[in-house]
Amino acid sequence: MDPLSQGIEEESDEIDFDYYLSQISPQPTGNSTEAQPKPSTADTTSDALNACCVQPLSGLSLTQGDDDNVTETDVKDLFVVVDNPEKHTTAMESYITFRVTSKTTRSDYESSEFQVRRRYNDFIWLRQRLEETQPTLLVPPLPEKHSLKRFDRFNQEFVHMRMRALHIFMSRLAEHPVLSFNKNFQTFLTAKQSEFQAAKKEGTGFMSRMADSFHNMSASYMMKNRPPEFVATTEYINGFSDKLAVLDRISQRVIKEQYDYLSELNEWGPVFTLWSNNEGKLNDALVAMAKAVEKCFLSLQQLADATEHSLSNPLREYMLYAEAIKVVLRRRDAIQMEYEMTVEELNRKKDEKDQLNKQVETLNDRATCSNADLKADLDRWHKTKRRDFRKVFSEMADRNIQYYQQCLAAWEEAIPLIQKTDATHDDLPHDLHQ
Repeated sequence: MDPLSQGIEEESDEIDFDYYLSQISPQPTGNSTEAQPKPSTADTTSDALNACCVQPLSGLSLTQGDDDNVTETDVKDLFVVVDNPEKHTTAMESYITFRVTSKTTRSDYESSEFQVRRRYNDFIWLRQRLEETQPTLLVPPLPEKHSLKRFDRFNQEFVHMRMRALHIFMSRLAEHPVLSFNKNFQTFLTAKQSEFQAAKKEGTGFMSRMADSFHNMSASYMMKNRPPEFVATTEYINGFSDKLAVLDRISQRVIKEQYDYLSELNEWGPVFTLWSNNEGKLNDALVAMAKAVEKCFLSLQQLADATEHSLSNPLREYMLYAEAIKVVLRRRDAIQMEYEMTVEELNRKKDEKDQLNKQVETLNDRATCSNADLKADLDRWHKTKRRDFRKVFSEMADRNIQYYQQCLAAWEEAIPLIQKTDATHDDLPHDLHQ
């Protein structure tokens, strides 16, 4: 077994994915559909990382309000789990695929359960198609393509982090009231490998994305009467993004300092242990010191790991979310800009009044719908954000309290033993008299 599979299987008992898939009990409408690509070579890591994902951060907020505790009134009818990464090697490339398992009670699905394998580029395709078909909705961000750390893309920890992030991405899509019904999302969850590859070739949307990019650029310069609420939203998102960037930089420094301190503690404890072997009356005190340092080391290690996974990763996700919102706002501006330009053309061309009036009504409706869609999704995003950050900061406060309580208990246990030591001047080595 290669190191990736071995290391991942060691974590397979942490979380049981059956919990996610057992939340609904769908009435089967047919046999379960399974579509998995066959590896091109025997170099495939199987049965790996079956239970390492976390529940998606489904809430959000930094401000207080009555909607902090969001209650889901609708019964969930679609669950998606991303797990079991496998490494594939062909003559041309090596890549990782992930198992995507879905359970649903929706009538537009041919079966109640599906299982497919998808690689990271397939998730990119899905997000691009969702952005093309729903340009004014907030499509959740994907994890970054390349790690900013020293990991390569086949590193166990990098694959683990990517799998968790992809699971959060798919869970957010499954919970979205509009995006979860998108046909491209259904294709991603259900299509066999050959069918999925054919669907990916049906128009890449390259030209539409290029046109959208130039259109958005024009909108940013030509917009005249942007609604105040979206002006405020743009300003808020810009400030929110800047604050998260600062907080992320600080958290990275804190994490680095914590791991540096861990390294020092790891070297400090054995010093007391070795020293105690050469002492008589000081033995108990030195052993107590070594144990206290060891307990502090373990406690700080838990705190450092929790800081990285429970604070740093959510911060990076919401930094990407902020960038996604900026893109959606530019698309909204493009729609409004088109409406305003059409109004100006109507004023200039009186002889085409009837035709232009129809176009104005159409574009006005489109702008109104896009505003309503975006407002509703922004409200939902703010609720999610408040709940997420309240949970993140509460957990970090509890972790710090636990850390200091453990350190205090360790030293309180060590102090009596230290105080009992009858350390006389004559007991000290000759070099300590100097």
